[in-house]
Amino acid sequence: MKIISTNIAKPKTILWRGKNVKTGIYKTPTNKPIYLGKEQVKGDEISDRNVHGGAYKACYLFSADYYPYWKELYPHLDWDWGMLGENLTVKGLDETKIYIGDIYKIGTALVQITQPREPCFKFAVKFGSQHVLEQFITHARPGTYVKVLEEGFVATNDTMILVEQAKNSITITQFFELLFSKEKNQNHLTLAIKNKALPEKKKVKLATFLKQE
Repeated sequence: MKIISTNIAKPKTILWRGKNVKTGIYKTPTNKPIYLGKEQVKGDEISDRNVHGGAYKACYLFSADYYPYWKELYPHLDWDWGMLGENLTVKGLDETKIYIGDIYKIGTALVQITQPREPCFKFAVKFGSQHVLEQFITHARPGTYVKVLEEGFVATNDTMILVEQAKNSITITQFFELLFSKEKNQNHLTLAIKNKALPEKKKVKLATFLKQE
């Protein structure tokens, strides 16, 4: 896997239900390395820390491979890397092959795969369509957040190298489907709840879907 673009955002104000709301989803290429800190990417705007940033969502990665899919759906938008709100655009990133808890070396940083992105109203505002939320869920290629184990710089053309593969885990795609499916895969639920790479709050919520035998 290869880093195609490094992206950050300046704060932008959008109108949502008659109110001004600040967001950091409008990311654009930096043309220079970015620094992955333990809580966030240095210099990047994080407006709502309840859903972005922090130890388990310090940096967001999205695959360059899916840009053609989204461009075909929304050809009228002003397309550039970072359009999906990612800090790192990665060629070859495949959520069906990346497991929660996997550890990767990217540039001089060491990161651990944590959880997929869950689309919100700011994503819909950016794309000018509420329908995009359903499309994002159906496509099931949500990108992934990472926990930064060792801070460091990441630059364009850096590679994403697997250092340690998680054991007894599920893929990002499987976890994403677990979040949005009506019928939860009980085996996947059990594996997710036991996974140390996921935040406790998320695991407690998932535990409510376990069926009693």
